[in-house]
Amino acid sequence: MITLLLFLHLFVTLALIGTVLIQRSEGGGLGIGSSQGMGSFMSGRGTANLLTRTTSILAGIFMLLSLTLAVLNRGASTGGGHDILAQPPAPAAATSAPALPPAPPAAPTATH
Repeated sequence: MITLLLFLHLFVTLALIGTVLIQRSEGGGLGIGSSQGMGSFMSGRGTANLLTRTTSILAGIFMLLSLTLAVLNRGASTGGGHDILAQPPAPAAATSAPALPPAPPAAPTATH
């Protein structure tokens, strides 16, 4: 079910990006949302209203799918061990006194 929701989320995301890009902005955008792009099907104002409504609906579906996926995957990462914050801290290494330098070799004793 999560896989199906992820694919649906991907398609909604791509559709949302597409509808935002074809809208006519103050700079002109891609220019597809103008009356020239739609032919005589709709007026420029009708096209803008349609694209605005479509963007709002897709944004709502996007948010709903995002929240649904977040709730469904809430406890999924506990078994994987990939969460750095969930791991216990590493045990502190025992600090010992620095090692003493080796003792100089003993002087040979003369035995006569």
